[in-house]
Amino acid sequence: MNNAFDGWIPLSGQLPPDKELVETKIDNEMGCRNQQKLRLHRNLWWHPDMSMYVYYTPTHWRYPR
Repeated sequence: MNNAFDGWIPLSGQLPPDKELVETKIDNEMGCRNQQKLRLHRNLWWHPDMSMYVYYTPTHWRYPR
């Protein structure tokens, strides 16, 4: 799960800046999955080019490495 030294920020604690490209993932009791770069805008998570949003909400985000 989330490691304090890997830069992942839980969405329950802080949201990323609007439209900023960030790495996201779902990381919970079922494991880590859906890791990809997305943008948050108007409560929806969008692909980097803003062409389409995803049908899930990530649990964590971080600035791209």
